[in-house]
Amino acid sequence: MIPKEEELLSVLEQLHPTADCELNFKTPFELLVAVILSAQCTDKRVNSVTESLFKVASAPSDFVEMDTETLEKMIFSCGFYHNKAKAIKDMSKCLVDKYGGVVPSEIDELVKLSGVGRKTANVVYAVAFHGQAIAVDTHVFRVANRLGIAKASNPLDTEKQLQKYFSQNNWSRAHHLLLFHGRYICKSQKPDCVSCPLKSMCDHYQEAKCTK
Repeated sequence: MIPKEEELLSVLEQLHPTADCELNFKTPFELLVAVILSAQCTDKRVNSVTESLFKVASAPSDFVEMDTETLEKMIFSCGFYHNKAKAIKDMSKCLVDKYGGVVPSEIDELVKLSGVGRKTANVVYAVAFHGQAIAVDTHVFRVANRLGIAKASNPLDTEKQLQKYFSQNNWSRAHHLLLFHGRYICKSQKPDCVSCPLKSMCDHYQEAKCTK
């Protein structure tokens, strides 16, 4: 049975009262860079890298002018540094050339930036500009589909289904709560189902019980 929105959010709030963006940033642009770096990398590692990186470059023009090899060396420990350096430089150039170096505050414009996908745009829109959006990363995708509040094979369809399940004024909060639950309890390989207070409303747990 699909849990009611109010019941699910209430339990998640009790479990993760401090759920919020864990990336360090001072401007929407810095958040854009940090989110790009966070792909398949921990926020802790990204924060360690950006602490030094943002002292050297913190504006789009800084990254446009920065040598690619220099940038790759600075972000090396985040993994996939070739692709991430290219994405950051392409995004920065796009901002300088088309937006006067100012990060747009609407999702439809954010996704037009080179190197920026829908998940990144949703995070920046919700966190930097305080809009309502559900960014579907691997944690949100996993938890939503395990719970049964989404039944989708890709992030975009999961996002659409979650937008229907949650009231719009809860979208951003729901994103952080689902993300924290996936990061700290409903992990990919070893989810802590036994102690999870959501197990009574979780499709994944109920199906696992039936197979035992």
